[in-house]
Amino acid sequence: MNSEKPFSEWIGRSETSMDFVDESRVSKMYATLNMPCPKPIHGQELPSLWHWMFFAPAVPFAELGYDGHPERGGFLPPVDLPRRMWAGGRLDFYRHIKVGEEIRRVSSIKDIVSKKGRTGEMVFVTVAHQILDDHGVLINEEHDIVYRDLMPEGVSVPSYQTAEMSSDFSLEIFPNPVTLFRYSALTFNGHRIHYDRKYCNEEEGYPGLVFHGPLTATHLAQLLLSQSNDIKLTGFRFRAIKPLFDNHAFVMHGREETPGVYNLWATDYLGHTAMEAQATCER
Repeated sequence: MNSEKPFSEWIGRSETSMDFVDESRVSKMYATLNMPCPKPIHGQELPSLWHWMFFAPAVPFAELGYDGHPERGGFLPPVDLPRRMWAGGRLDFYRHIKVGEEIRRVSSIKDIVSKKGRTGEMVFVTVAHQILDDHGVLINEEHDIVYRDLMPEGVSVPSYQTAEMSSDFSLEIFPNPVTLFRYSALTFNGHRIHYDRKYCNEEEGYPGLVFHGPLTATHLAQLLLSQSNDIKLTGFRFRAIKPLFDNHAFVMHGREETPGVYNLWATDYLGHTAMEAQATCER
């Protein structure tokens, strides 16, 4: 697989966003994830990875692309490939975000790499985020975005590995369009692959609505944290391998590898690995 560095002038670009951790959105995320919903109170700690529902840019409809994303060429480079997906990320947690506080995110373009594989061209963009409150850094995050071409005609669908690890704990997820719509609304994500079935089928060739990558990661983290009330997440790394869709159930798995280190993974209805993650914890 060949690689090169395009859009070098975008590397180092930065932007700062502000948001407020309000009780309303926190309550709605509990409902979206089908979790017991205590009434959020000022000072309550936000569950890990829920920060993804904050900082979305308020882009007017006239400035959106056909796929529902903001038009390209603003903060992110103008990559001319039709598919855009959340490819993975790496996060370090220092302190919990709390309900009722103002938070700030400083983002910068860290790297841009172009690769050519058997299914066509791909461009990977890595964005570094630092999330802060008035007392300092809460989370350091690297967010990987992949842009890719549609599958060329005559090219076979890539083969995927069947997960071979045995899990210590697992949870079956039954996706549905309402959950995808709610998560899109909470994260202000207009990407049509998550709610427009005709667009998914006819424009991007997907068999169903695409389950959000960060929502899959959130379920994996929540599965781990549900095993004990005294687990605190200190690090989380994840990589999306293949999409999950709303027309089949899938399973979240977890296994402790060494004390405080857990391997987590999601498998589709065929048993193929769709996402891999590793979490570090302390008690």
